[in-house]
Amino acid sequence: MTKELTDLERNLQETKKQFLTTAKRVTNQLDRQRKRMRADLSRANARARRAREQLQKKTERLASTTAKKARQELRKQIRNLEKLLDTTKREAVQLRKDLAVVLQDLKSARKHLAHALHIDRAMGKVQRDLARKTKAKKRPAKKAAAKATVAKKKVARKKAVRKPAASKKVAKKKSAAKQTSSKKTPDRQKAA
Repeated sequence: MTKELTDLERNLQETKKQFLTTAKRVTNQLDRQRKRMRADLSRANARARRAREQLQKKTERLASTTAKKARQELRKQIRNLEKLLDTTKREAVQLRKDLAVVLQDLKSARKHLAHALHIDRAMGKVQRDLARKTKAKKRPAKKAAAKATVAKKKVARKKAVRKPAASKKVAKKKSAAKQTSSKKTPDRQKAA
């Protein structure tokens, strides 16, 4: 019976670990796909904007051109730009639809990941509680009266003696006149 329980517990741990890693992996993949699709969508929007601007310029040039050959060439370019604009619009619409599906999947994957993390934390807490309870049962009960505590002797502290702070003497500056006169007087004494 204990072998079956051990096998079930091991399977539970492996399943939990697999659920957690799969949820993380799927969430990361969907997040990367979302970023890639947003970049594709912004590029498609930029292409459509450029095609629209070129179409507007060609239309203005067509209105001001009078030469028959130039008008034919501009009409041809306008038709091509209109086709390009339509295809980029359709591409952008399809990318938006695909992005909505990816965002829905990403939301679901994040919910599963949160669920897996909560399960992981709860199982960890239960395992810690069980480990504490089994450790408490294995320890023998300590006897309170077995060891007598020895009281420490109190040691008298020395009182700190405060010494008065030494006062510094302030040096007085000699006036410039006294310094020059004192230098001259030894010279006079030598000369005499």
